[in-house]
Amino acid sequence: MTTVFEIGMAHEMTFETRPEHTARYFYEKLPDVLATPFLAGFMERVSAECMAQRLAPEEQSVGVSMTLRHMAATPLGMPVRVRTELTAVDGAKLTFRLQAWDAAEQIGDATHERFVISCEKFNARVAKKRSATP
Repeated sequence: MTTVFEIGMAHEMTFETRPEHTARYFYEKLPDVLATPFLAGFMERVSAECMAQRLAPEEQSVGVSMTLRHMAATPLGMPVRVRTELTAVDGAKLTFRLQAWDAAEQIGDATHERFVISCEKFNARVAKKRSATP
């Protein structure tokens, strides 16, 4: 890994919440509001995009953990703003602090870890696993 990541790097995005982002998508008896898995996905995307600015062409990143608090419901159609900030670098492992807000209030916060990977090595391992599976 030749990439240099700096503590304090940050990235922010705003997402439109649509019907396919509802908790009801997972189970019909859940509320028709932004689902926690989609909030986590938005957070992962913002962090991945933050890293992408500095990855070499032969590198990608993968998420390995997230500790998330989803603190408030967001009605569908309301935009969600997510901000990530790099808080630690340990070799290929990067740790991010995330916060999310809808138009009314803060709705979530999280800690997320990602690893820088070699595309070639990663894809070779996935292909080997696929071919070994009946």
